[in-house]
Amino acid sequence: MKRIFLYSILALPVIGMAQVKKAAPTKPAVVAEKVDRTKAPAAGPAPKLKIGTPATFTLPNGLKVFVVTNSKLPRVSATLTLDMDPFIEGKIAGYSDLSGSLMDHGTTKLNKEQLDEQVDFLGADLNTSASSAHVSSLSSNFNKAFDLFADVVLHPAFDKEEFEKLRKQTLTNLETQKDEADAISRRVVAALEYGKNHPYGENQTEETVNNIKLEDVKGYYNTYWKPNIGYLIFVGDITPTNAFALATKYFNGWAKGTVPTANFVTPKPVAKTFVAIVDRPAAVQSVISIVNPIQLKPGSADAIGASVMDDILGGGMSSRLFRNLREKHSFTYGAYSKINKDKWVGSFSADASVRNEKTDSAVGEFINEFNRLRKEPVQDSELVRIKNSLNGSFARSLEKPQTIANFALNIARYGLSPDYYKNYLSNLAAVNAAVVQQMANKYILPANQYIVIVGNAKEISKGLEKYGEVKYFDMNGNEMKAPSTGKAVDPTITPQTILTKYIDAVGGQKALDATKDIQLKGKFSVMGQQLDFEQKIILKKAYQDALLYNGMAMQKKSLIEGVYSSTQQGMPKEMDDQDKEELNENSYFVDETYYLANNYTLTVTGIEAVDGKDAYVVTVKTLKGREFTNYYDVATGLKVKSTSVEDGGPQGKVTIQTSFADYKPYNNLQVPTKITIDQGKVKMTINISEVKTNTGIGTAEF
Repeated sequence: MKRIFLYSILALPVIGMAQVKKAAPTKPAVVAEKVDRTKAPAAGPAPKLKIGTPATFTLPNGLKVFVVTNSKLPRVSATLTLDMDPFIEGKIAGYSDLSGSLMDHGTTKLNKEQLDEQVDFLGADLNTSASSAHVSSLSSNFNKAFDLFADVVLHPAFDKEEFEKLRKQTLTNLETQKDEADAISRRVVAALEYGKNHPYGENQTEETVNNIKLEDVKGYYNTYWKPNIGYLIFVGDITPTNAFALATKYFNGWAKGTVPTANFVTPKPVAKTFVAIVDRPAAVQSVISIVNPIQLKPGSADAIGASVMDDILGGGMSSRLFRNLREKHSFTYGAYSKINKDKWVGSFSADASVRNEKTDSAVGEFINEFNRLRKEPVQDSELVRIKNSLNGSFARSLEKPQTIANFALNIARYGLSPDYYKNYLSNLAAVNAAVVQQMANKYILPANQYIVIVGNAKEISKGLEKYGEVKYFDMNGNEMKAPSTGKAVDPTITPQTILTKYIDAVGGQKALDATKDIQLKGKFSVMGQQLDFEQKIILKKAYQDALLYNGMAMQKKSLIEGVYSSTQQGMPKEMDDQDKEELNENSYFVDETYYLANNYTLTVTGIEAVDGKDAYVVTVKTLKGREFTNYYDVATGLKVKSTSVEDGGPQGKVTIQTSFADYKPYNNLQVPTKITIDQGKVKMTINISEVKTNTGIGTAEF
């Protein structure tokens, strides 16, 4: 077992005083009316808003253009938004995103490097997505920037080499998501809440991304990028006349076409609440998401009332969930809820990351708050506070010209009343306690929810069954068997027989005795960064490992002729007896030979599944008091995993899980060439690419 050092990559208010003018002595004093300061003053009528209306026009091909002129700053932006229906991508899930990302990687006239150079020269920003494109720059450069923007939208190159680069980046991102509890939660929530046969519920995987061909990407663009479903919005230091001229010059010849419409079943809430657990053994926190689909369209009659209800429940630091789970119970740093309005299907969700041991209690408090809001009318003071906050947010948003453009876009896309936003404050003022309670009962469904929890199943599963049937899923939302709780071990199997089988599996004692020295080199990867990894061993005499960046040692640990040392970024790092004991084990190359030679306390506790295969579970207690657990494949005898619990600082105890894979033979020895160290929030990988034995190295080369 390698005990890994935890890495870190990672004005006073002014009070105005009113002056009181004394009454002349010859006149009777005016008696001021008494004010009851224990009560808040009655709210006045909601103000009538005057919201600007963008200049609008439509090109012959159906492209709708909005212009919001604001000359306070010499900048202009243009955003093209496509109002397409969602669709199922199936075996090539992810191809629409790949197409959108590829569009700004070169045009038929400019390759990516040339395009990037011209955008940078203009000081512009230009980007694309699956259903939008955006450009912004100083107004003095905007005509040229818009020329590049139009070239990207109308003539993307879809270069094969750039396509493969983006595919590789996508696969890397998917690999990273396997280590991120929040990302895993989002994937499983989507698959369960909407179903895998719904556009919102399907997830791209390595398989679907590898299935995508360049022709699929081109086909997406040719099918869905049509002007008749587009909205082109100009905002900033530009007149409607100039905007109209640009839109006409560049997009008048863009041919319209028929775009496919939606064809899928609308998701419904689950018939009965159940708990979905995704096992992540190294996690010290569990990510809780409680969700149900809803039918709530933007601008619908319930939209404002539902937003008020949601803000009371979990909209911020003063919300009920936050005050309960964080301030009252200290389960989490924050707990929130969200009502998502959508043209096709919306959702209600409530989320928090909590300590493993408080998972059961936290779920209970979520449900308590759901039911309290459904059963008890909200107090006037709480309702007034939330409505005042929403009033202020709305008023501040009107200071941004982009807000006016967004209002116009929403009115057009969702068929809202032209006065919808002008009447927002009066409609908000009309929300009362009865409306809030009605919204809670309509959109929060404790009996019909998915309770999705990503965490250490062994530590969090107990007690959750009272909220519903407990089921287990992988990160793609596929149901699977519950993690093994351990099988009985034949009495003839002892720790010594298991360790001896492992030693034999990696080459045997004879091969180890014949190995005088060994050197390993490879790459150490963490959070997208790579360092060189080197390890040198003179068996039973000296040991050193180092992480190098451009040849400089970022971290080094050594045992040379009985002298122990450790440095981090060139600075000495103190070592305790446990650290030294670990280096002693390392110097034997196969740690188990040291365990046996020094009579460590070894206990077989059962058989558990590791990556779907049975493994013996052996707990180890060392002479210096270290405790950890090793897992040895029943069939092959090879060590496949090791776990320990370490002090993680402010976040408390951290379970560190080290996996050993891809064993390969080198001069009669089997060496694991892929070692993965999972610390929960940080995952590190060592990939060994070179192994040399018996080269005659001495301590001078350390």
